[in-house]
Amino acid sequence: MKLVNTSVKRPVGVIMIVLAIIALGVVSMRSLTVGLFPKIDLPIAVVATSYDDAAPQEIENMISRPIESAVSSVEGIQTVQSQSQSGSSLVMMMFENGTNLDQALLDVRESVDQAKGFLPEGAGDPSVLRFSPDQLPVMWVGITGDDPAALTEIANDQVVPYFERQGGVASVTVEGAKEREIQLILDPAKLQQYGINAQAIMQALNNTNQSASVGNVEKGNKDLQLRVTGEFESVDSIRNTIIQTQSGATIHVDDVAEVKDTFKESSTVTLVNGEPAIVLSIMKKTDANTVEVAENIRESMDEVSGDLPSDANLNVIIDTSEFIQMSINSVAKNILIGGVISIFILLLFLKSVRATIVIGLSIPIAIISTFTLMYFTGETLNVLTLGGLALGLGMMVDSSIVILENIYSYRKAGHSLFDSATKGASELAPAVIASTTTTLVVFLPIIYVEGIASDMFTPLALAVSFSLIASLVVAVTLVPMLSSKLLSKAMEYNGRRYWFDRFLDKVNNGYRGVLKWVLKHRKTTVFGTIVAIVASLALIPLIGASFIPSSDQGQMEISVEAAPGSSLDYTKQIVEQVNNELTDYEDVIETNYVSVGGGGFGMMGSSANQATYTIQLIPSSERTKTTKQVVQEIDEDLEGIAGAEIAVKATDSGMGTGDPVQIQLNGPQHEVLRELSIQVVDRISTVDGIYNPTSSADNGVPQMSIEVNEEKAATYGLSEQQITSQIQLRFTGQVASKFREEGNEMNVVLMFPEDKRSTINDLRDMKIQSQSGTSIPLETVATLKQVQGPVTLQRENQQPQMNVTSQIVDRDLASIVEDVRAELETMNLPEGYSYEIGGQAEDMASSFRDLAIALVFSIFLVYAVMAIQFENFLFPLIIMFSMPATVVGVMVGLYITGLPLSIPAFIGVIMLAGIVVNNSIVLVDYINILRRRGIDRYEAILEAGPSRLRPILMTTLTTILAMVPLALALGEGAEMQQPLAVTIIFGLGISSIFTLLLIPVVYTLFDDLTGKITRRKKKA
Repeated sequence: MKLVNTSVKRPVGVIMIVLAIIALGVVSMRSLTVGLFPKIDLPIAVVATSYDDAAPQEIENMISRPIESAVSSVEGIQTVQSQSQSGSSLVMMMFENGTNLDQALLDVRESVDQAKGFLPEGAGDPSVLRFSPDQLPVMWVGITGDDPAALTEIANDQVVPYFERQGGVASVTVEGAKEREIQLILDPAKLQQYGINAQAIMQALNNTNQSASVGNVEKGNKDLQLRVTGEFESVDSIRNTIIQTQSGATIHVDDVAEVKDTFKESSTVTLVNGEPAIVLSIMKKTDANTVEVAENIRESMDEVSGDLPSDANLNVIIDTSEFIQMSINSVAKNILIGGVISIFILLLFLKSVRATIVIGLSIPIAIISTFTLMYFTGETLNVLTLGGLALGLGMMVDSSIVILENIYSYRKAGHSLFDSATKGASELAPAVIASTTTTLVVFLPIIYVEGIASDMFTPLALAVSFSLIASLVVAVTLVPMLSSKLLSKAMEYNGRRYWFDRFLDKVNNGYRGVLKWVLKHRKTTVFGTIVAIVASLALIPLIGASFIPSSDQGQMEISVEAAPGSSLDYTKQIVEQVNNELTDYEDVIETNYVSVGGGGFGMMGSSANQATYTIQLIPSSERTKTTKQVVQEIDEDLEGIAGAEIAVKATDSGMGTGDPVQIQLNGPQHEVLRELSIQVVDRISTVDGIYNPTSSADNGVPQMSIEVNEEKAATYGLSEQQITSQIQLRFTGQVASKFREEGNEMNVVLMFPEDKRSTINDLRDMKIQSQSGTSIPLETVATLKQVQGPVTLQRENQQPQMNVTSQIVDRDLASIVEDVRAELETMNLPEGYSYEIGGQAEDMASSFRDLAIALVFSIFLVYAVMAIQFENFLFPLIIMFSMPATVVGVMVGLYITGLPLSIPAFIGVIMLAGIVVNNSIVLVDYINILRRRGIDRYEAILEAGPSRLRPILMTTLTTILAMVPLALALGEGAEMQQPLAVTIIFGLGISSIFTLLLIPVVYTLFDDLTGKITRRKKKA
């Protein structure tokens, strides 16, 4: 080939090009974005709306339903879900894969804008946002000290602005901060004494606390603007605000109210390792490098700490970049180990350091070139793309091995170094290109794969493809050039016999003997192969299936939910009990961060009866137990805590795959769904492998329903709104005005003393002021009734819904789901009610369907490439018989290692479709070459088999052994590639044996069949 000749004739040019590629690759590698997983763009949009103090039923009818109806017509929407809880609504839209989400968000905003007119007065403006795993915090930083108020000021004025200026930081959210406010605690007796009400105080405050421009006057040749300044200058000015009584007298605010400069009553409490703290959660920009952002924050912490008071301390609570770095380092270490193993195998076979260097150079050049191509295609450096490099490591040298072996053959035949390099490389370059192409084309059907499987498959496929393309170019250019310059002595036979040569001779002789036997017993060989395949398929039920292997990131979550309506103080008591139990795990817990009273998603309201722990364990290499084992032990210890439902689970952040088992119950009535969900939890709890099943149903929050009698209220000149306003002022307070001090703005809030607004009797004894100024008991115009109200109402596709979710342990997902489905089938659901199984189980089924289609297309493309190479339909068909045998290796490998069939394993099967045929191509191609030289078919097979055994063993062993570190799951984050590596190791290993024995038999069978057909045609 011209490319080969040019590279051998112009070595300097080749070397300069290689150096340029290396330099570009190094620059590209430093510029690549680093992450744990590839960017997963979940097609989800969210509309969040608030409506203060409204009950869930009102939120559902007045907020959620109108928004659901408005957005349902947006093109591309697959599912619309809503959650309605007290004071807030959340509507989530899941779009079909392939939807242009940018355009879809514009359509959603237009639809929501049109629906605003149907929302009640007082409802907040709906916020439309795009949900992405990138919106999760990358780091949590805690500020601890003695004075929470001072810490809040430090966080808001110093730390947060400084952090937000750092590179890659999008925003910083403060949790657990104290919010300053001016409280006017009203004295009911004084109000009655002076004959004024809260509205009069509010009016006086607003009239006093305002500034306005009132015109201009001339002074000489200038205009002076006239401005009346009346804003509050201090808290004392609020106390001294004048109020006019109905009798015309004047009093001050502090005559009827106690003015307190204090902090707003907190609805949440944050604790770090059991101590109160202010927590900063740091979000990165979408295109920012997680590791780089974390490094920037750590550096800025060192800088800003010097400006803080001595009693204020900054500490990293959780840093997600640590696991990313450990995972990247472990995969890089596996690549290095695999590379060393490959080099050792080459040295063993080639017996020459120079020859090993010639081939070994293809590994670093291919890897560096891959980094360049990844940079220009926008891929990130993560465990999957690096895993792709590790998987392709052994295959990188395959082309170079085949080329060098042929160059060596020509050299032994007496040709010069130049002729050996050019003729040897040119002769096999087409076959090498074809064999590499068969490996590459299996990745083309990725266009038919969608969802999580595509997000995982595409980066890995690109990494492997880039590395193979680069190694192919090296094989047909750099290897011939270096062979012509460096291998003069390496190719000279000096008569010495190495122990490995003697071993290979024995293997060759043994293989020749077995090959003779299978050629004499062709039917037995074919029948034995079929039996082996059928027997391996029988292992499928024992292997099972799962979605994606979870990485042991050392993160876990504990959710504490006390009875609905429980106070914050009560929840804190439960948390203290949990903390006491966690002291037994101090040796494995690195950080323990709990938010008490926080709840909901994003803008969803907080719940005083809930607490959420985020726990970071020490790295897996420093502990003897896995995260799942620690989770189960803690869960058992917490079972003894009464008064709350406590669930413990391991978190696997980054993939956004949800719970393994998620059962969606649908029907027309929320109450019926609530009962059904409780029954479902009881039923599936008996299934082996189900762990911590929970229902989204709840017992309901206790509510005091106040029903205003409008006719009675009208007789006193009162409306329902006026009565509601007075009750709200009495029990929640009301913002009367704003107070600004040194650039900070805070609320001035009217409220009643706590001992006047804390019990039911306070409500029953409450007096309502009429328009005439008289006071009447609340029960005169309203009926009080205690009821149980729902906490959250869920809907999907404009129909009520209830979810039951569960974690799984000790069994594969597919078999658990099968048993769960069998249990659900025995339930007699009422008419109009149904269930669906979603979560990871649904994603797994969908991904397996897509990957199965991709596998079929891959096999067809491999056949098409070989048909083009051989310009024959028969020989590719013979070669394709090496594929069924891979089933034996895959099933046996997964069974031995105890791994279920998962998406990575399925991707390994697809890759095998392009890998296993390479050895067959080499073997069949050489048989044809010998037969064209006039050698008998039987002799050609007996000569081609043993002579091609050496390169086949080299390529197979380098590919298999380079993946052993990944198959052993060494280091953090290696669990993702383990099934893929195991699949390829066992599939390729077993397939190679069948290739060496079965393909020659199939070759003779098809050759005999072709001969019979040809003779018949001649006779005809």
